[in-house]
Amino acid sequence: MTTRLWLVRHGETDWTAAGRLNGWCDVRLNQRGRDQARAVSGRLKRQHFVTVWSSDLWRAAETARLAYGEPVVDARVRELDFGTLEGLTWGGLSRGVQDALVRFDGFEAPGGETIAMMRCRVLDLLGELGPGEHLVFTHGGVIRLLLRTMRMDREVKPGALVVLMLAQRARPRRPSTWTVR
Repeated sequence: MTTRLWLVRHGETDWTAAGRLNGWCDVRLNQRGRDQARAVSGRLKRQHFVTVWSSDLWRAAETARLAYGEPVVDARVRELDFGTLEGLTWGGLSRGVQDALVRFDGFEAPGGETIAMMRCRVLDLLGELGPGEHLVFTHGGVIRLLLRTMRMDREVKPGALVVLMLAQRARPRRPSTWTVR
């Protein structure tokens, strides 16, 4: 038996539309974000999930409710805490911060958290998952973290779905066994 992880990035907010860094600020979905959540619903409703999780931030939990139903809310799948960078646009960041965000691993948000801290909490939750299909409504940084673990770094747009498969004995601490569909 395998474990499949269905990851949905929350729908658009006014901050994501404006290109603002949005970590732990609890920004709500805009109309386009609500439409994106409803659009992914058709693909999810045909599937049975063992568990349905969501970040505790409003934009992810609302996406879950619109796209599938009531989730188990868990702060471990929150976005990175951007600290003092929260709300800034890419152009408002120094070149050094931009380069560090592109490199991702080793990034530490001033007054926020490190990628290593985020990785620890995300893998803690994923380590609890057993065989079957699991649905997680989360954020771009969390999805990027998991994709990078598989050497598949790419941008995931708001409202997008990514499916990761883990081999039977694999756990998130052994990511070399993951594949993306």
